[in-house]
Amino acid sequence: MPGFTHLQTAQPVTFGHHLLAWNEMLARDYTRLFDCQARMNQSPLGVAALAGTSYPIDRALTAAALGFSQPTENSLDSVSDRDFAIEFTSCASMIMMHLSRFSEELVLWTSSQFDFIDLPDRFCTGSSIMPQKKNPDVPELVRGKMGRVQGHLVNLLTLMKSQPLAYNKDNQEDKEPLFDSIDTVLDCLTAYADMVPAITPKVDNMRAAAGQGFSTATDLADYLVRQGVAFRDSHEIVGNAVAQCISKQCDLSDLSLSDLQAFSPLINDDVFAVLTLEGSVASRDHYGGTAPSQVKQAAARAKQLVDARQQ
Repeated sequence: MPGFTHLQTAQPVTFGHHLLAWNEMLARDYTRLFDCQARMNQSPLGVAALAGTSYPIDRALTAAALGFSQPTENSLDSVSDRDFAIEFTSCASMIMMHLSRFSEELVLWTSSQFDFIDLPDRFCTGSSIMPQKKNPDVPELVRGKMGRVQGHLVNLLTLMKSQPLAYNKDNQEDKEPLFDSIDTVLDCLTAYADMVPAITPKVDNMRAAAGQGFSTATDLADYLVRQGVAFRDSHEIVGNAVAQCISKQCDLSDLSLSDLQAFSPLINDDVFAVLTLEGSVASRDHYGGTAPSQVKQAAARAKQLVDARQQ
């Protein structure tokens, strides 16, 4: 399929490589939640109204009994702090931002202009007036929920921004944005866990799109560099070749060897191996690259990590 920058065809990638990019975002979100938990897992029990208590208590004992890692350090901060709600909602906003990006791509990919994938009917609805429509409702709804959770984060930050120490009644407003963020993120992740495995790629359409927009132009530039041409010069050579293709309404791979040699005599018949989609993706054969062998290894590592976390 085509890889994009600026939503313009850039270089060919594999569908699996693209999906694994989504995985990387969610993997960071997963660890971010554990970082949040480790930092915020402190018990305020025993700090009383703001100054602590004169009763003989063991705050470490009660913290351990309640499952906290330790008691909070400062009684004033303990009663007035809402960092735990803000930090969690920040993590939730990141998760929703990532799901929103996924959703935007799914909306694009299901459009007739892209037509890269098909979503089952249970994730879509028809139009109230146009009988031909199949609208990707779940991705659109999840995309919309991002604004809700991000709004909760801004709500909490604004709630706390001008409060003097210690407790103020403003803080009773912290519950609704926190709890709704939790519910929204859980619902959206649940929907995606059901929807993503049900995505059906339209392989032929993806491949046809990858063959448009001169996606292997960089491969031709790299080929010339390997022949000893400075990249700044190879960039110009390939730009001229692309310009001719535009005038002829053809792709680089459609040019004959003699056509290509008119731009550089260093081009030989082995160039056509790098101008194919398979040759392009296969050449990115390094850790993190889009070569199929690398994608399979990356998928295996991702699956192994998920399995380990579920144990």
